Amino acid sequence: MNSIRIQTIYSLFWKLLERAGRAIIELVVQIVLARLLAPEQFGALAIMLVFVNVGNVIVQSGLSTALIQDSEASSDDFSTVFWMSLCVSLALYAAVFFSAPSIAAFYSASELTWPLRVICVIYIINALNSVQVAKVTRDLEMRIIFIATLAASGISAISGIGAALAGLGLWALVLQQVTYQLSNCLSMFIQVNWSPSFVFNPRRARKLLRFGWRLLVSGLLDQGYSSLSDLIVGKQFSPTALGLVSQGKKYPMAIGSMLDGAIQPVMLSAVSRVQDNRAYVKTMVRRALKTSTYLITPSMTLFACCAPSFVPLLLGEQWASSVPYLQIYCFVYALLPIHTSNLQALNGMGRSDLFLKLELIKKSYGIVTLLICALGFKDVNLLVASYLVTGVIGTFVNAWPNKRVIGYSYLEQVRDIAPAFLLSAVASAPALAVGSIGLGAWETVLLQALSFVATYLGLSALLHLEELSYIVSTARELIGGARARS
Repeated sequence: MNSIRIQTIYSLFWKLLERAGRAIIELVVQIVLARLLAPEQFGALAIMLVFVNVGNVIVQSGLSTALIQDSEASSDDFSTVFWMSLCVSLALYAAVFFSAPSIAAFYSASELTWPLRVICVIYIINALNSVQVAKVTRDLEMRIIFIATLAASGISAISGIGAALAGLGLWALVLQQVTYQLSNCLSMFIQVNWSPSFVFNPRRARKLLRFGWRLLVSGLLDQGYSSLSDLIVGKQFSPTALGLVSQGKKYPMAIGSMLDGAIQPVMLSAVSRVQDNRAYVKTMVRRALKTSTYLITPSMTLFACCAPSFVPLLLGEQWASSVPYLQIYCFVYALLPIHTSNLQALNGMGRSDLFLKLELIKKSYGIVTLLICALGFKDVNLLVASYLVTGVIGTFVNAWPNKRVIGYSYLEQVRDIAPAFLLSAVASAPALAVGSIGLGAWETVLLQALSFVATYLGLSALLHLEELSYIVSTARELIGGARARS
């Protein structure tokens, strides 16, 4: 068990670096692009990304997770999944290519036709790349993903900003997206010592699909629900409204993905290795939940406090209307760890059947709420606010099965995450007080951050919070290990 723990810690270290590096680069790029481009162009991108994201779920069909989870996966299995994903991606791209004019006409935006055709090339790129990512994740070799992500982020940043400065408008956003995926794919192929063989094993394909189809349906439900929101906002209201909402969502999602997204893939691989030891799995899931909540909740709370000064300062006054949306999404994504920790635990234990049932439950009430707010009340503000309500309900839904699967009840989970939420609420008081003084924007953001961090960490140390002690001891272990290796 100790060797798995050490390997998991080092994998987490590289995954955190990867997520942080990408988030920082993308933050800078988005700030620059937001100043160069208009909200309606970001709204057009959001519409196209609906088709990209849904298509990516179909292309992978839950098979990447199946490869990570299956302890018996062989080289032939990896090749089998590769060819399956590639065939699906080609068929899906052909469908989007020929339907692009109809999609553009539906939104009364004929200029979307060719950008949509180009950006959906991502289907094929991700099909080529997904097996390499699954293999590296399965082996906990996160350093490879770190290098690929950082290289791709830098190359796509240069191409996107360069195209925007050249006056290419929407095409700059398309170019940035495609360049990132292509650069990442090429970097993975260079680093990973694996290439597909001309092998397709129908028996193994059926086994992997028996696990993966539930994740495919779950992924389609999740992505479809998110996409339906974007499609409805873009059609029912306007591309400008969609641009403001998507911009408000983008930054909290980036912070959440950077922190929680580093912990959860590593946890999936680690849990799948010890899935027969129920007590040890509970310990791992509990640690992941407490650590990610301790990091994400204060980050989201601080971001919500700083948003009124931060958004106009960095993005420009044209984005000031997105501040309320950003603040709501901050609280939505503060709940992210309790969702992902429970769902990844189910995946690691091979319970994709429960995963699917949970998605069906959540999306049933989520879609009803979405339609009532958008089509009944016709209020985009109410629609965004409803995500917070459905998110809170979703924490109970996602946690419920794990009382039986790994012995980790919802009340235990609430007790484990309560300190981070309480300390974040207390630390927000001085930050909000600073925001009301009337200082300049830079001074306000800086003092808010300093007062919040000092209060949060100071109270954590004063109360001898376990999460802080664990993070400090893990950091020391990483530093000591790095010195020993050198």
